[in-house]
Amino acid sequence: MRDWVKERVSGQRADSDPIWPVNGEISTSGEMLRSAAVLVPLVDREDGMTVLLTRRTATLPKHAGQISFPGGKVAPGETAPETTALRETHEEIGVPASSVELVGRLAVRDTSTGFRVAPVVGFLTPPFDIVEEPSEVASVFEVPLDFVCDPGNHRIDRRWVQGAHREFRAMPYGDYYIWGLTARILHELSQILGDE
Repeated sequence: MRDWVKERVSGQRADSDPIWPVNGEISTSGEMLRSAAVLVPLVDREDGMTVLLTRRTATLPKHAGQISFPGGKVAPGETAPETTALRETHEEIGVPASSVELVGRLAVRDTSTGFRVAPVVGFLTPPFDIVEEPSEVASVFEVPLDFVCDPGNHRIDRRWVQGAHREFRAMPYGDYYIWGLTARILHELSQILGDE
């Protein structure tokens, strides 16, 4: 399974894709976006692969309490999304870069909150220790990759926002409501891996 996932994901984005700026800001339709990256951690468990996710703390100024991947804004001197994703993963959940086998990238996504996010996919092989940064991460959990790859678990929800209905991707899992950017990234991953 691991080799098959690696083969499917590694062919998605070339390192030369000019889609993630190195200067931290770009202009799109007159809007300034900040560069960010997340790690999509695939955990290679004996009983099946999972995707590791975090619940953000309720006190954060943006995306409080939401389900997300480890990640964040590009730091000065970082010129590749892999560097940002690995640094943020270590800061948020204590997993060092040496414990991650990078596989590839998924499509860069713009958010309504002003970020251009590059998802980087990597394998985590147990055992590894999770050390949550309490100012950013409330909890860490895993979703079976089989659940993520099942089209029946993905849906489009609607919410009334600023006087209009807004549609967004969602993928509820147990007590976790996964939506927005995280659900969009998981949907892309499911499409890449869905014809196993």
